[in-house]
Amino acid sequence: MASKQDLSLFPVGGEPYDIGYRLGELARPVFTEYMEQSIAWQAVRRWHGDPFVQQLRDAAQAHFPALLAELDGMAAGLGWSAEDLFLWNCRGELIHNAPDGCTTLAAVAGHARFIAHNEDGDPFLRERCSLVEVQPAGKPGFVSFYYPGSLPGHTFAATRAGLVQAINNLRIRVPAAGVPRMILARAVLDAGSLDEALHILRDTPAASGFHHTLACAGDERLLSVEASAQRCSVQTVSTIAGHANHLIHPGSEAEAQIVTDSSHDRQARVEHLLPRLAGPITPAALLDVLHDRVPAGLPIYRDDPLDPDDENTLATALFEIGRVDVSMKVYRQGQCAFDAVIPCVPPGV
Repeated sequence: MASKQDLSLFPVGGEPYDIGYRLGELARPVFTEYMEQSIAWQAVRRWHGDPFVQQLRDAAQAHFPALLAELDGMAAGLGWSAEDLFLWNCRGELIHNAPDGCTTLAAVAGHARFIAHNEDGDPFLRERCSLVEVQPAGKPGFVSFYYPGSLPGHTFAATRAGLVQAINNLRIRVPAAGVPRMILARAVLDAGSLDEALHILRDTPAASGFHHTLACAGDERLLSVEASAQRCSVQTVSTIAGHANHLIHPGSEAEAQIVTDSSHDRQARVEHLLPRLAGPITPAALLDVLHDRVPAGLPIYRDDPLDPDDENTLATALFEIGRVDVSMKVYRQGQCAFDAVIPCVPPGV
């Protein structure tokens, strides 16, 4: 993988528990302070000992035992209890209004396909996140943005199978006794193809929900997937589309969700801006949309310390999905901090 970078990239590999342990070690210097200031953690920790949490863990164990081992290893590397870290990685199921935001754009221009994504999260994490290059034994491996103490996969990533995934938080009001969404999102990064990723999302009982923007090198499809406890809706993006933090596909009206003012305004602003892009769609035009600070309403690019959802834009990712590789650029404060081409590796190599 050829790259230039200012954003740290940490290589991690091996068996699931070992991967998790190393990820925990990476996060350990900031994690306790992060949790101490987190309003979300104060709400999540009240679920200690609740039978629903055990149902979530049982579902994770039944469907993705290796990823549960990864999470338990992360807890050990952090010096935290496995129960506490599992709770934290179930925050979307337990408090419904978790402070993880994001806006994603997907675009087709001729034979080029792009996914562009603002990663919005706790402002405390500004300059405290990293990129990890994870190589699980027997799996394709991936490069992902990494929140300290959270399984990789719920942000943005590209894999050596050519798969690209960008995640948007959905605030589902009624969770189910299924696999936590952060484990599902991590499972997608082990998929060998776009069809395998869709199989994971369609056929695994989900506990709550995420929006997944998906594409794969060598596959012409560019997909918007709303995967929730009640449904898995898949739409093909033929030209350009955008998604904030609430369900918008037809049929979503039947599922109870929280639509924050920020998510409403960002979705409306994206839908206003995208049809007005002049000429061929370019990476620069997509970045301009993600860096938009509308003079009225709540902006797409979020840097207000008083943001009503307690979120700021931590990074912006731009992926170009080719025939045999994926170009991945990551920007912070408008400056490119990581630029790499991730080649596809045939299965078994």
